[in-house]
Amino acid sequence: MTHITDHKTIHLIGIGGCSMNGLAQILRDRGYAVQGSDANVSPFTQRLQQLGVPVTIGHSADNLGAADLVIYSAAIKPTNVERVAAKERGIPELERSVALGQLTEGYKDVIGIAGCHGKTTITSMLAYICESGKPDATVHIGGFVDILHGGVRIGAHDMFITEACEYVESFLTLRPTVALINNIDDDHLDYYKDIDHITDAFRKFLALLPQGGMFIGCADDPRVRRLLVEHRGAHISYGMANADYTPGNIVYDAAGCPAFDLLYEGRSLGRISLCVPGEHNIINAIAAAAVALYAGTPFPAIAEALHAFENTRRRFEFFGERSGIKYYHDYAHHPAEINATLSAAARVPHGKLWCVFQCNSYTRAKTLFCKNVTCFAPADEVLVPDIYPGRETDDGSVHARDMVAGINAGGTKAVYLPTFEEIRAYLDANAEPGDLVVTLGSGDVYKQTQKLL
Repeated sequence: MTHITDHKTIHLIGIGGCSMNGLAQILRDRGYAVQGSDANVSPFTQRLQQLGVPVTIGHSADNLGAADLVIYSAAIKPTNVERVAAKERGIPELERSVALGQLTEGYKDVIGIAGCHGKTTITSMLAYICESGKPDATVHIGGFVDILHGGVRIGAHDMFITEACEYVESFLTLRPTVALINNIDDDHLDYYKDIDHITDAFRKFLALLPQGGMFIGCADDPRVRRLLVEHRGAHISYGMANADYTPGNIVYDAAGCPAFDLLYEGRSLGRISLCVPGEHNIINAIAAAAVALYAGTPFPAIAEALHAFENTRRRFEFFGERSGIKYYHDYAHHPAEINATLSAAARVPHGKLWCVFQCNSYTRAKTLFCKNVTCFAPADEVLVPDIYPGRETDDGSVHARDMVAGINAGGTKAVYLPTFEEIRAYLDANAEPGDLVVTLGSGDVYKQTQKLL
């Protein structure tokens, strides 16, 4: 089987991807000659070029150069011209998650942050904690973190902290010594058959833990709680209540940002004050603190880092203000994430709370957003453009109008407006100074939000 350690010059196709750019930087730090290509310029490709990593925009067989190994992301199809050229030249290939799994074999401790929601934020919080110097871990994140100027922190070679993504069971390539599971939900139903199939994938992930490994799980989630009961090895629980780590004396400031005492078995370890809003970030912060405490980080360093933490890009990110109306964007694309984000937004002072939701999957639209949809309840009105195709093609079986009907049936007013130009015109006619607009989705809605400004 192809293994990274047998090669010296690595070409990454899709090097500007959330995970791929971090992988490129880690490989470079480990002594490999790294190069890559991507279809578009992005903050990730710009960061790589600043670091001296050769990046070509556009795909061509000539881009392979002297590469003796190709790594490609899941978005890169076998018909890609560079993959075709690699096959013709006999250059071995590795899919991104397999390469990441092989890379983790070189670390003494591997901490995998898993869950259908929150893993990017938790991993980013741990990167902030690592900036304090203990643990001095390498951290791999599926998002852009401003303090890191990208999605990776290069640290010592004995500890690796990474997001462990459940999509197509890619996290099963990892070899974790610590596994954190934040939640298990009915997402990625274009791959998984049902929620039991998803839960079994997380069960397999836990089974990767070695003798003496640690499982850290959120007891608030019923499926994670079941895994905590099943698990025969060492485990730590966290949650809002009935867990090892819980919050106490919670208060929110005027911007909806919480402060709380971190309790371990009911005893206060100290106070944590966050500069990011919402109850879901209390859970994220406790998760990060539980991992850091297990790794030996002093509590004062944890509290200081969590207070300094700013949201990863596309996580309740402030995009701007126009005509007295503030615009935020969040990557939320699953009902649980949407409700958490809008609940946090509702704590921010505002007049009317508008939501613009772009669904990026026909499968997700059909399975999650067409019947009695209640997750938008914190918003006053939801504006729904056409579905963004993402990885799928439109077979005509679902339309954005079906989602609007489902949201209205769930009790929240929703309106179908096909384009963002029409959404802007609608907001111009109906929104007022002091209102708040939150755009949601994992497609190109973050780019389209600029049209609203």
